[in-house]
Amino acid sequence: MHKSKKDADHMKIVTWNINGVRARIDVLVAWLKESQPDIVCLQEIKTVDEGFPRLEIEALGYHVETHGQKGFNGVAILSKIRPDEINRGLPGGDADEQSRFLEGVFSVNGGAIRVCSLYLPNGNPIGTEKFLYKLSWMDRLSAFAESRLALEEPLILAGDYNVIAEPHDCWDVKVWQNDALFQPQTRQAFRRLENLGFTDAVRATTDAAPLYTFWDYQAGCWQKNFGIRIDHLMLSPEAADRLVSTDIEKHVRAWEKPSDHVPVAASFNFTACT
Repeated sequence: MHKSKKDADHMKIVTWNINGVRARIDVLVAWLKESQPDIVCLQEIKTVDEGFPRLEIEALGYHVETHGQKGFNGVAILSKIRPDEINRGLPGGDADEQSRFLEGVFSVNGGAIRVCSLYLPNGNPIGTEKFLYKLSWMDRLSAFAESRLALEEPLILAGDYNVIAEPHDCWDVKVWQNDALFQPQTRQAFRRLENLGFTDAVRATTDAAPLYTFWDYQAGCWQKNFGIRIDHLMLSPEAADRLVSTDIEKHVRAWEKPSDHVPVAASFNFTACT
């Protein structure tokens, strides 16, 4: 698939929790061929770096960077252009052994852009160390984001946030009211990111509801549209200024052996960067 001249100036950046890249390599390859993203942020690759099926992806013209972990977590960035710089791990957690953060710096026509693939902790059950870890990780993310804002570059924080930001982002508030994803502290931490000046790409382009990015495998959630929106692309002011459109590629959830998440895409025009 070739881009038209009009599309050639647009860069498509996608976040997708793949829920096990080796188990879903056929789905990933089929989607890459169909969707033709320029940069893909994957979460929950669930493999060490050496186990990532890079050959199949490189064969499609993508550069592969990973920050893996055996059996769970793990993030990756796939890109049609080679990154100038890669940073693994979220600053501020020297004792944190969980692979949840990967930053890539890319040269585009208008200058440099930064794209981060992040997988926030789930945090359940509340009242445990897991929930405290989630809140601590979100504090570190805000500190990182604030430091990067000083560079005044387009920055995209793309990933599975494990945050239901608003009541209309879930199919039934009563079902989620005691879940770590919808706790007041969780939503406040997400709001702090917005208050720094970051824009939720999807909500910047549509007020439609319901819009979901995750449907559990259990109890026919997909068929009943019992979903939640927890996968987000958060944009610095410089990235938000270049935002053209967004798309939740919901149809992928109906494919054979799908992830329980779907790709969330945003298109940008970075040629206007100064």
